[in-house]
Amino acid sequence: MSIRHGLLALLDQGPRYGYQLRSEFEARTGATWPLNVGQVYTTLGRLERDGLVEAAGEDDEGHQFYSVTDEGRAELRRWFDTPVPRTNPPRDELAIKLAMAVTIPGVDVAAVVHGQRRHSMQALQDYTRLKGRALAADDGSGKDLAWLLVLEQLIFQTEAEIRWLDHCESRLAQHAERAAAPSEPVAAPPARRAAKSRDRGRI
Repeated sequence: MSIRHGLLALLDQGPRYGYQLRSEFEARTGATWPLNVGQVYTTLGRLERDGLVEAAGEDDEGHQFYSVTDEGRAELRRWFDTPVPRTNPPRDELAIKLAMAVTIPGVDVAAVVHGQRRHSMQALQDYTRLKGRALAADDGSGKDLAWLLVLEQLIFQTEAEIRWLDHCESRLAQHAERAAAPSEPVAAPPARRAAKSRDRGRI
């Protein structure tokens, strides 16, 4: 998740201070990826160092405002115009867990899959309920569109995870069947078969 670009997008709409940025970021994403104020100010410090934002004065309560620079706007445009790369996919904890589970003796991999499926099904139901509430509250102004898009991404992602878990279960069953199948007898080498034939001829 690119927090720096998310903050640049908010600052592109006008100067803001850290707590405002945090609140608006969470409001637009439904608090799916919560931020703390320290994380926001750390990111702002790096953006300022890189020349993408600049200090824009303080208010009467001492809040430090930041505004986006021309270079920051150019960076934001590049971000919007460039597809998110898939060459280095983010680490997926579930995939890592199952990859480790199938290689560690004594781990009940099927139980891991079943437990995760139950959790994912519950999450899918929760996301679907939230989507229903968001649709019911939508007044056509578009203010809830960002949250709906995030919710639908979570729904699609969770549905894909459940399908993958079903596939993992099938793969585990196939592997178990192959491991339990009796091994076929190894055919004798040609020379040995010929010798046995000659022995039988002498009898």
